[in-house]
Amino acid sequence: MTQERARKTVFGVLPWPERQAIAEALRTETVGGLVLLAAAVLALVWANSPWSGAYESIRDFHFGIPALGLDLSVGHWTADGLLAVFFLVAGIELKRELVVGELRTPATAALPVVAALCGMAVPAALYLLTAGAGGGELGGWAVPMATDIAFALAVLAVISTHLPSALRAFLLTLAVVDDLGAIFIIAVFFTSGLDFWALGGAFVGLVLFYVLQRFRVRGWWWYVPLGVAIWALMYNSGVHATVAGVAMGLILRTTRDEGESASPGGRVAHLVHPFSAGIAVPLFALFAAGVSVSGEALGHVFTDPEPLAVLIGLIVGKIFGIFLGTYLAARFTRAELNPDLAWADVFGLATLAGIGFTVALLIGELAFPDPVEAEHVKAAVLVGSLVAAALAAVLLRRRNLVYKRLWEEEERDEDADGIPDIYQTGASRVDRLDG
Repeated sequence: MTQERARKTVFGVLPWPERQAIAEALRTETVGGLVLLAAAVLALVWANSPWSGAYESIRDFHFGIPALGLDLSVGHWTADGLLAVFFLVAGIELKRELVVGELRTPATAALPVVAALCGMAVPAALYLLTAGAGGGELGGWAVPMATDIAFALAVLAVISTHLPSALRAFLLTLAVVDDLGAIFIIAVFFTSGLDFWALGGAFVGLVLFYVLQRFRVRGWWWYVPLGVAIWALMYNSGVHATVAGVAMGLILRTTRDEGESASPGGRVAHLVHPFSAGIAVPLFALFAAGVSVSGEALGHVFTDPEPLAVLIGLIVGKIFGIFLGTYLAARFTRAELNPDLAWADVFGLATLAGIGFTVALLIGELAFPDPVEAEHVKAAVLVGSLVAAALAAVLLRRRNLVYKRLWEEEERDEDADGIPDIYQTGASRVDRLDG
C-alpha cells in the first residue's frame, strides 16, 4: 500500500452500518429541532406579549411532593426533570459512539474530540478575557461552550441544504462530546451543599442499575421506578439531576447479545429519543427562552460584560475553536480532506456549531442565580445562536450545489436493493469507506 493510499480521508464516505445509525438519530433530531425552534419562537412571542404575566405565572407555578424535596416550579421541572431524559439519550449515544461508533478507536476519535475540546476551550477563554476586561463576573465561562445539535439540524432543514452524511455525522459526534463536557462541568462546577446520604443512595441505585444490566434482567418495571428513584436522590444530593440521566445512559448496554434484535440502549433510545427531542427539550425551551427582547433588554447584551462575553464566545470562540481544532487535528494526523470538499465547508459547519441553545440556557440559569442577570445572559445566547444560524445559512447555501451532487451520489440505488451503489461498486469508493 502506498503512503498516499494509507492516509486517512477526513469527511469521506461513512461505513454503511454507521451511516444507518447516524441517519436514524439525525431524523429524530431534525424533527425535534423544528419543534424546538417553534417552542423558542412561541416563548419569545408569549413573554413579550400583553399576556406575559400568564407566561410568568405558569413558569413559576410550583407543584410536586414537598416531603421528598420535590416541590418545584414548572420551569425547574422542565430543567431538572425533562432535561434528565435528554441527557439519558445523550449518554446512550455517547456509549454507542465509544463502543461501536466514531469514538471507539483513537484514530477515528481524534478529529471530533480535538475539535470539540477546542470548541469548548476557546469560547470559555474568550468569555474570561471579555468579562474580565469589563469587570464582569467570571462564573459564566461555561455558557458559550455547548453546541445544540437539534437547533443546528433544524437550521439545516429550514435552509434546505443537502449536507453530506459525513459532515452531519461529524456534527452529531461533536455534539455528543460537547454534551459530555457540559454534564462534567455541571456536575463539578455547579454542585453545592452536598447531601452525602442522598448522593450515596443515588450511587447505590446506579450500582443496582448496572447489576441488572450485567445479569441481563429485562422489564421496564425494574428500570423505570429505579431510574426515577436515582433521579430524585441525585436531585436532593445537590448534584444537578441531569447527571443521573447521563449516568444511566452510559450504563445501558449498547451491544447486542446473540439472538437480540436490538441492545437495551438501542431499544431505550428508540423509545425515548422521540419524546426527548419532540417534547422534553421543546418544553424546556418554552419556559427558558421567554426573555424580554425590548431595545433596552437587547442593549444589555452589547453593553454588559457578561452577556457580551457570552455573545463573543458563541460567535467567535465556538466557530474558530472548532475550525482550528479540526484543521490542526487533520494536519497532525496527516489526514487528507475529502477531495470533493474544501476547508470552507468545515468553516461553515463550525459556524453552524456556534448555535448553543438548550445546554447554554441551562448553564446560564445555573451560573447566574439572579433572574435579571440570567435574563440578559439568555438574551445573549439567543442573539448569538441567531447570528451563528444566519452566518451558517449563508456559508452553507452558497455551496449547496456541491452538497446536492454529493448527496445524490451517496443516495443513488439503481438496483433498488436498499443499499446505495456507492457501497457496492468501484474500487476507489471502497478505498474511501474508512474515511
